[in-house]
Amino acid sequence: MREGKSCAVEVFCLTKARSTPDFIIVIVTFVLLAIGVVMVYSSSAVVAAQKGDPFFFTKRQLIFAILGIVSMFVMMNIDYWVWKKWAKTGLIICFVLLVVVLIIGKEVNGAKSWLGVGAFGIQPAEFTKLGMAVFLAKWLSDNQKKLDSFMRGLVPTLGIVCLAFGMIMLQPDLGTGTVLLGTSVLMIFIAGARMRHLFGLGLLGVAGFAGLILAAPYRMKRITAFIDPWQDPLGAGYQLIQSLYAIGPGGIMGLGIGMSRQKFLYLPEPYNDFIFSILAEELGFIGGTTVLLLFLLLLWRGMRIAITAPDLFGSLLAVGIIGMVAIQVVINVGVVTGMFPVTGITLPFLSYGGSSLTLMLTGIGVLLNISRYSRA
Repeated sequence: MREGKSCAVEVFCLTKARSTPDFIIVIVTFVLLAIGVVMVYSSSAVVAAQKGDPFFFTKRQLIFAILGIVSMFVMMNIDYWVWKKWAKTGLIICFVLLVVVLIIGKEVNGAKSWLGVGAFGIQPAEFTKLGMAVFLAKWLSDNQKKLDSFMRGLVPTLGIVCLAFGMIMLQPDLGTGTVLLGTSVLMIFIAGARMRHLFGLGLLGVAGFAGLILAAPYRMKRITAFIDPWQDPLGAGYQLIQSLYAIGPGGIMGLGIGMSRQKFLYLPEPYNDFIFSILAEELGFIGGTTVLLLFLLLLWRGMRIAITAPDLFGSLLAVGIIGMVAIQVVINVGVVTGMFPVTGITLPFLSYGGSSLTLMLTGIGVLLNISRYSRA
């Protein structure tokens, strides 16, 4: 019966004339990209000047933005149900890359998470997030009825997710692992898993996270710095303090583009994980709120696509993509404003980073293709 339904959906996709993609998502994505390029230049020029070229990071961000845009438009024109056939293969490739990076990967900032040559590389963990979303959309749409059973439905599903999470934690990369885990649980919940099952596993998950924190002294320092950064203002609390020093003086209107003080080697990673701090400093409350409203608009349009998708696979895939973006935004902004402990996670479309930017734009391309077959 499922095969018949799957074939029926494919016939529907082939015979139904494509509509135009969601124009609002296209516009919001390009606006966020433009803001990102400007802010990457503004926040990185001082550091880049030490390399002999103030545009060093900006040029690379533009290259990855162009590659990501090309990928977005390619994905926008490939029928999304094609990925259902390749879901298992894609996830296997992601797992292989996660193993390879542990063996021959390049260590950056204490995490062995990069594969590449010279200045250019990729993070397999980033692409695993999208690969897992595609796989879960297929798995859950094919086995939705099994979700009523804890052992036959939920345990095998979360087992695959936890395997990926564990491999990412071996790098270690708690930020990316948290986004993958959060997105996966969201998809499982939307697919119809029982609340009592998820609640029970959630308690185990909290205990597991506590264990991960206690197992690594540097994570414990981040927790204590989150509670009171002034206990260690020149160590674990330094980055959060400098982030708040950037956000506070921004006020309502900001200091103006290019006028940040914290980017002068006070705030570490000002063009990467903490780019929102520099944005708030230079563009103020109005600029920061505008960016957050753009993300909310993207979330609304993405959930609308999920609701109106022609089949369960498309609906769950849309939830996975937009959920991945939303969770990452919440964590990043929460970290730089002191609401969450410091963890390395980029701000989608704005932060400097090739793998993250390319992945997000690729995901948006898939989302746009789903919108072309929307029932609305």
